[in-house]
Amino acid sequence: MKAPALLTVAAFLGIVPVLWAESPSAADADFFEKQVRPLLVEHCYRCHGNGKTKGGLSLTSRPSILKGGASGPAIKPGDPSGSLLIQAVRYEGETRMPPKKKLPDHAIAILTAWVQRGAPWPAVPSGSDALRSTGAAISAEERAFWAFQPLADPPLPAPRSHADWVRKPLDRFILAKLEARGLHPVRPADKYALLRRVTFDLIGLPPTPEEIAAFQSDDSPTAYEKVVDRLLASPHYGERWGRYWLDVARYGEDQAHTFQARLFPYGYRYRDWVVQAFNDDMPYDRFIIEQIAGDLLTDGDPVAHRVALGFFALGPHYYQDGAARKLVEATELDDRIDTLTRGFLALTVSCARCHDHKFDPISQSDYYSLAGVFQSTQYKEIPLGPPDVIERYNKSQKDIRDCEAKIKQFIKREGKGQGVNNLSDQAKQKLANMRRELAQLKKNAPPAPSLIHTLSEGQPVNMRIYLRGNPDKEGEVAPRRFLRILAGDNPPLFTQGSGRLELARAIADPKNPLTARVLVNRIWQHHFGRGIVGTPSNFGKLGERPTHPELLDHLATRFIASGWSIKALHREILLSATYRMSCDHDAHNTAIDPDNRLLWRMNRRRLDVEAWRDALLAASGELDERLGGPPAEISSLANKRRTLYGKISRHNLDSLLRLFDFPDPNITSGTRPVTIVPLQQLFVLNSEFMVARARSLAAKLTTEEKDDAVRIRKAFLRVFGRPAREREIQMGLAFLHTVEKTVLSPWEQYAQVLLSTNEFAFVD
Repeated sequence: MKAPALLTVAAFLGIVPVLWAESPSAADADFFEKQVRPLLVEHCYRCHGNGKTKGGLSLTSRPSILKGGASGPAIKPGDPSGSLLIQAVRYEGETRMPPKKKLPDHAIAILTAWVQRGAPWPAVPSGSDALRSTGAAISAEERAFWAFQPLADPPLPAPRSHADWVRKPLDRFILAKLEARGLHPVRPADKYALLRRVTFDLIGLPPTPEEIAAFQSDDSPTAYEKVVDRLLASPHYGERWGRYWLDVARYGEDQAHTFQARLFPYGYRYRDWVVQAFNDDMPYDRFIIEQIAGDLLTDGDPVAHRVALGFFALGPHYYQDGAARKLVEATELDDRIDTLTRGFLALTVSCARCHDHKFDPISQSDYYSLAGVFQSTQYKEIPLGPPDVIERYNKSQKDIRDCEAKIKQFIKREGKGQGVNNLSDQAKQKLANMRRELAQLKKNAPPAPSLIHTLSEGQPVNMRIYLRGNPDKEGEVAPRRFLRILAGDNPPLFTQGSGRLELARAIADPKNPLTARVLVNRIWQHHFGRGIVGTPSNFGKLGERPTHPELLDHLATRFIASGWSIKALHREILLSATYRMSCDHDAHNTAIDPDNRLLWRMNRRRLDVEAWRDALLAASGELDERLGGPPAEISSLANKRRTLYGKISRHNLDSLLRLFDFPDPNITSGTRPVTIVPLQQLFVLNSEFMVARARSLAAKLTTEEKDDAVRIRKAFLRVFGRPAREREIQMGLAFLHTVEKTVLSPWEQYAQVLLSTNEFAFVD
């Protein structure tokens, strides 16, 4: 089980089965298109597809598979062992498919995982009568798809009502949609809720009591604007927003699913580069170019440019042996293509690895054109430090290796192949001297220099298309160039080395219709809980359509005009009336738009695991706010640093991160699931981490104040960012005066109750 496809599938096998999957999630749809459909086409359609139904069975659609053939339904969604199809491919009964040769283990595992997940099968998108034909030219209809249309700043809608509600141009687009549906915006958020919201949104931490007091006492018209500017200038801003990008970059510091794991002990340099890039408000087009082709730039800091290439260099690397080498290399290339195209373009180009994309105008030739760029690129580790220091280290290591080789040769020669025990006394003495010399060399060796995990140029090559994704079956050459749907039917060839710099500039080109839209949508998503496009890493036909397409283009054009400034984009959004709304319920609006797709109120959101853990440490007065540096174990009770600086292991992800919906660092992630499971509450009630925070908060409150009522008021400001109501104070006093002391004192118990509440874990 060395093939990466099988090892990747293992991660899916424990997923709770979805028993009905006619409308699969984006992840399930991607899994089907990338893993399952190519297997069915290659191994099954000779007898059960393309108009053939041997045994009455067609495998060309989910309904036909559920209906089955002469033997009955081919699958039981969620039950692989009870599914005839899985039994047949496992050769467990009389029926064996394919009959001539059993499928490889990794293929069986993929089909098993697919059935376990509920056999998801993406439906043909509305407005499309059929799947895209293999080898078809890009049609005018496909080019007319919304995501591929050129950016154009639309005219601002004129409000018919609530004109005084509008604060920013973007509000006009929101209001127009609301008015068209008979909806109205709810009241603005109060100052306490707004300050807590914007502080968590921009720096991932709660506001301090001092910041709350300052905002409450500032009655100037620009009070909120000053808060936004202060937070954007905070070094903690980059920590918050850099982490969102690390999700997209599938950042990790080691490898999973491999026998010879490659470690990235200096991978944190890329993490810190991302944080600094956000803090510096690096123009987004430059941000793109440095991560794709930083080593090919001639201006700026060459070390920083090399570090930026961690975007690719820190990706998965799989164990390779002779039999699987080409497949492994192909899968590593696929990871880079998938991360690149989903991350910057929100296109699932990786679905074209084995066949032309079934829904979007992306051909296999497009895929292998990009694969050639990365096939022409090498992973590289570059030592950091002055040349003379690096030279001394390299010489010391060579001396050590030479001495070790001399010892081995001496033992072999003098022992006549029988080892140390066959040495003469004189030879043993000489061996002892040689070993002392080796020990001295190791003792005197300078410490190893730190490294950069990066990329460098290799030999430029054009790849041949792998027919049906099989590296052993090659087709025509796919010259290195950009995607035809974005660059025209005859894109210019990449001629500068690997082509990475040309690729980067094509993605960062302001004429590219996707790049600015995708980034704007990601920023919007993290401010409102959902993007204007609900599938932030898939703008293709299987993705969702934008709820406010004109608003998306308005913000994207302004984003480019600002010099690709992400901080300017934040300001535009955060100063809007749309962002400042409360989370109030409105029965009339709810009846029309229950999911709040049109944004008549602000969405209440649960803190992600990083902000929640950091807020616990901040509320208890323990947070270590140092920036950057090597990672620490998150599970260590001594670790008080921000969660961003915890070790991210692909092989063994920290249990706290796993429990609270941290994304899989093996794959690019545009969204995170939000689960509610009993183990989360058990952690809150019983974990040493929570108990330690409660004790620290209680100690801080009881040390600073003597009166319990005053302590309660201070606790509410620290924990919830608002004053305690009189009823809450009386409830707290009653609890403190009646609860019995256990392992925790009454105040420690009360502190744990406050830190365990929904109000603490959610932002209004």
